Amino acid sequence: MTTDELNRSSPLDAPRDIGSARLAKVYAQAIVEAADRHQCQSEVVEELTHIVEDVLPRVESLTNVLESPRITPSDKTALVSKTFSGRVSTITLNTLLVLANHERLGLLPELVIALRRDLDQRAGRREAVLTTANSITPDEQAAILKSVEESLGESLTAHFSVNPDLLGGLVVRIEDTVYDHSVSTSLVSLAERLKQRSIHEIQHRRDRLGSA
Repeated sequence: MTTDELNRSSPLDAPRDIGSARLAKVYAQAIVEAADRHQCQSEVVEELTHIVEDVLPRVESLTNVLESPRITPSDKTALVSKTFSGRVSTITLNTLLVLANHERLGLLPELVIALRRDLDQRAGRREAVLTTANSITPDEQAAILKSVEESLGESLTAHFSVNPDLLGGLVVRIEDTVYDHSVSTSLVSLAERLKQRSIHEIQHRRDRLGSA
């Protein structure tokens, strides 16, 4: 059972582009093969996640240079090497250098998602997005995840997000399946049931008048 503290804004929360996701998957497969040979896949994923979520957002000047079309790929690879050499594993550094050389550093968030998904599949876990109306503590996240896992009978990797429009409650999305237990959805369902009840009563009265 794992939880990710994603109530704060993260590059990994951004809307996904299908084309980028497919390309990231290709890179991810190559990285997994290399990491498997050195038995360091978890380490690589942790390092790339740290770079995406903590390093790049905090060093705006570095991000601007790496994303600038005016900077040549050779200059970007030199900067990547200077910045990360000795600070990350060889596989992680090589990944960054390849991405920089091919002007693909913007794929990093998608790449991390693809790598995480591969780890989850190997461990028999499925990825779940749990959305609440308000930010919750790590202890509350763990309790909710435990309850959901027990209900579904499977292990999950959970990513938590916040949507104030839920008006309370919880929405769980696992791949293409959504389990909605929010108050707002309950209110909509209640309104629909009341509407159908009113229609039924009106129809019943018409039938009675017609038979009188």
